[in-house]
Amino acid sequence: MVASAALLAGACDLRHSAVLDPKGPIALAERDLLFDAFCVMMVVIVPIIILTLAFAWRYRASNTKAAYAPKWAESVRLDAFVWLVPALIVVAVAVLVWRSTHKLDPYRPIDSALPPLDVQVVAQDWKWLFIYPEQGIAVVNQLAFPNGRPVSLRITSDTVMNSFYVPQLAGQIYAMAGMQTRLQLLADQPGKFVGRNSMYSGGGFSDQHFEVLSLSQVDFDAWVAKAKQAPAKLDAPTYTALTAKSRLHPITYYSAIEPKLFDSIIAKYTHAHHAPAAGTGPGAAPRR
Repeated sequence: MVASAALLAGACDLRHSAVLDPKGPIALAERDLLFDAFCVMMVVIVPIIILTLAFAWRYRASNTKAAYAPKWAESVRLDAFVWLVPALIVVAVAVLVWRSTHKLDPYRPIDSALPPLDVQVVAQDWKWLFIYPEQGIAVVNQLAFPNGRPVSLRITSDTVMNSFYVPQLAGQIYAMAGMQTRLQLLADQPGKFVGRNSMYSGGGFSDQHFEVLSLSQVDFDAWVAKAKQAPAKLDAPTYTALTAKSRLHPITYYSAIEPKLFDSIIAKYTHAHHAPAAGTGPGAAPRR
């Protein structure tokens, strides 16, 4: 297991191997699932490689003593091997998938004595907006929270489909316009991590990163106080200007937010989807 992890880490660029260096229980469980899946695959791959080399050596042209017996139609041992081994592998994979699917459900709250910190996430072109409803602040391209405290994310998009991903803390989940997805994460130590959009969303996709800060409670309180002192306020006109396409958008703090901004972002797509066609709404003239 350790050797396999070393080979995987060595084969990847260090910037892309964060998934093998988890800093929270969710990411750790996902890494272990990756290793479990790798080991299950090796149950099939390793014997095939060994048998391929063994057959090639045994039945080489220069070995005239190798027995050739192609009549295997009535071989009970061969039939048992061909059917039982794959069946056992399928059962093992099914158990693994069943357990991990429920254990790593992104909507499932993290068990903790501390209440979760609620954060609303909005994907834009090409940046991320984080709204803190309890604190009354918002930040562009920076997500901060106290380490050891669960974070409950509500995620949507105000543009095309995106994919929210912080490899060292949690798996990825899609952000879709007019819809809300959920993701739970927890950092078990202070640190600075990198989050990103892992789904192509246009020309600025490659620069759509955001900073993730796991802070002590004291430092988090200071971070909130800093945001509350920002001169900018995220009202409706400011948000409209923020939705314009931009690359490498700097970290920006907003000391106040438009009430129910997150819900209104979702609603503008759902209302548009359900709006009646022209000439079919209340008071419209009847068709002839």
